[in-house]
Amino acid sequence: MIAFSDAHLGRIFLPKLIDLAHKTTDRLGRPLILMEVCGTHTVAISRSGLRSLLADHMELRSGPGCPVCVSDQSDIDRIIALARLPGVIMATFGDMVRVPGTESSLEKERALGARVEICYSPREALSLARDNPKNEVIFVGVGFETTMPAIALTIAEAQKLGLNNFTVLSIHKRVPPAMKVLLDDPELRVDGFILPGHVCTITGRRVFDFISSEHHIPAVIAGFEPTDVMQAIYLLLQQITRREAKTTIGYTRLVHEEGNEKARMFIDEFFEPVDAPWRGFGSIPESGMALRTIHQRFDAASRFPIEAPPSSPPEGCACGEVLRGKFKPPDCPLFGEVCTPSTPVGPCMVSSEGACAAYYQYA
Repeated sequence: MIAFSDAHLGRIFLPKLIDLAHKTTDRLGRPLILMEVCGTHTVAISRSGLRSLLADHMELRSGPGCPVCVSDQSDIDRIIALARLPGVIMATFGDMVRVPGTESSLEKERALGARVEICYSPREALSLARDNPKNEVIFVGVGFETTMPAIALTIAEAQKLGLNNFTVLSIHKRVPPAMKVLLDDPELRVDGFILPGHVCTITGRRVFDFISSEHHIPAVIAGFEPTDVMQAIYLLLQQITRREAKTTIGYTRLVHEEGNEKARMFIDEFFEPVDAPWRGFGSIPESGMALRTIHQRFDAASRFPIEAPPSSPPEGCACGEVLRGKFKPPDCPLFGEVCTPSTPVGPCMVSSEGACAAYYQYA
């Protein structure tokens, strides 16, 4: 059964959506492929049943929308190596704890005696530093544009408090550069994109204009309720039917043309773009965010320049192919057998926003 936050609206709108999908696919002579680029959308689509309800007319495929999942194996191995340093408290969001590295995980390191603390906000890591002055607290800065402003503000507070035992390991990622690499892949065939509402709340719409203006593929920024996703799909179908290609805002409650200027100001003050590795993609130019030199004393990569052992992805794991939209999770030979939420092999089965976890739990 489909689970709508507004069941009445869902009952009214769903038949119209299915009717338009039927007309569009009849006109094209094939099913459509739409890609959501947000882990929260992946979960909403799976949990609501939209994927199966629309399966006769389109495939809703997941892309690189989970920040934990796109963190490269080398990033995970570096985090584990830092957690092994004497006197270090590694503070991180919960999903990172169980992501397997090449030889270990934060969960395993904690069982062996490393101090790994789960935080629900970067300010909790700041409190750890204040309460443990003899320890070095390293906060793992993971996420897209959405989480960067809060971490920038936390660093500003650490400066104000004079906390010299607090650093951030920034493995933040920027979505637009990854989208450009995705769109340049000649093997990828996508008819439309559902863009991440949280990211666009910060960035605004214009940074994604290249999807439609350069690649002639329609894109709609969507909210996170099933009805929001349905609306985005409906708007995409209208564009495809009219042979249009525009990047538009469906999530008008929060997203504006230029985004959140104040949040972007904080990001620019503390971070600068750098080349960064993505799982399944390799290094993408200017897709990561490093702390600026002026804030180097809060940069864990500078304060603790360790070398992690050589990294390699888990044998047989297809997380990279899932993140690039080449595979659906069930296409992975490990899915549901070797790799499950209780015994994850790759991050897409670990993260609450991972495509494999969403497929396993709901599909």
